[in-house]
Amino acid sequence: MIGYVTIGVRDMDAAKKFYSELLAPLGASILMDAGRIAFIGTGMDKPMLAVCVPYDEKDPAPGNGNMVAINPGSKEKVDEFYRRALDLGASCEGEPGQRIPDMFYGGYVRDADGNKLCFFHFG
Repeated sequence: MIGYVTIGVRDMDAAKKFYSELLAPLGASILMDAGRIAFIGTGMDKPMLAVCVPYDEKDPAPGNGNMVAINPGSKEKVDEFYRRALDLGASCEGEPGQRIPDMFYGGYVRDADGNKLCFFHFG
């Protein structure tokens, strides 16, 4: 259903490096780079994450309540991706843990531009 999600960034080179390295263990890479926007994913026919310099060229501003959620496949992988994001320069927004008993496990970070990410696992 979702084709791609776009987040605004200030520094395209830094954002492409952060997200391509962060998502590489899932088989993701930069699939298309058009200068002010780049699409990262596992295939053009799969959901992708796009990073871009805003069209109006003003500073990007993360939306209040907006978040990109990534399911790496297990609770252990949630912990791994959370640590990986911090190692790549993200800041903590909530350490990994069980949020809804027996249903939802998640960890939260913000990238250098303030975009919020959640690594999660259901079950």
